Amino acid sequence: MFKGIFFDLGGTLVSYQHLSQIQMQLLLEAATQAGCGQDPQAVKTAYALAVQDITERYATAHYYLHSEYFMDVFLRCCELLHTRVTPAVKQWYQQANLRGLRDGLTLKPDCHATLAKLKARGLYLSIVSNIDDDMLDPIVTRDGLHRYLDHWTSSQSVQSCKPHRRIFELCLAKAGLAAHEVLFVGDSPEHDIDGAAWVGMKTALILNAGALPPLQSGRARMTPDYVIHSLTDLLALVSA
Repeated sequence: MFKGIFFDLGGTLVSYQHLSQIQMQLLLEAATQAGCGQDPQAVKTAYALAVQDITERYATAHYYLHSEYFMDVFLRCCELLHTRVTPAVKQWYQQANLRGLRDGLTLKPDCHATLAKLKARGLYLSIVSNIDDDMLDPIVTRDGLHRYLDHWTSSQSVQSCKPHRRIFELCLAKAGLAAHEVLFVGDSPEHDIDGAAWVGMKTALILNAGALPPLQSGRARMTPDYVIHSLTDLLALVSA
């Protein structure tokens, strides 16, 4: 039925399970470095509002660096907390946030086994991710995903972010596959399902025990062709 499967990374092959705790620790440390003690609940509330504000601002952009997005969220959060951010604190946060994001994205337990079985069936496998190179490449290497993938592509490398067409079209060209030959698997209705469907791919939405994917602005329009609850579910789906 399919010749290739393209995967999102965060929330799809790797889990966000530990990410929120790491981000909260970083925000509290940043407040301390700025000389302003903060109540954890106040920081959590301000961060949620900052994410909402900045996501809305970035939602229609065809391309952006995610390092810039996260920095803008941080600066907006500090603004809401009436906290002055020095250049030193900004630099510290940028580096610490990158490390925290890498550490917080942990491989899903059924990832390796599923990819190995799909690869054994002769399917072309790749990652198409809205992420910067300094996050994607280290995670692919760290978690041994390169052993199964034919390619992996960041939004930075092609100057295009999902759901916009360019990143999907360039990845199809790289794979030498037509859109109808590819299943796109992701956790984001807005980025993964909408974007892949618009170029003609079939789509599978992976649900993460009720956890909502990040960077959603409420603009999702398309219905996924399939809904799965684990990567293992793909094995039955692609053999149907």
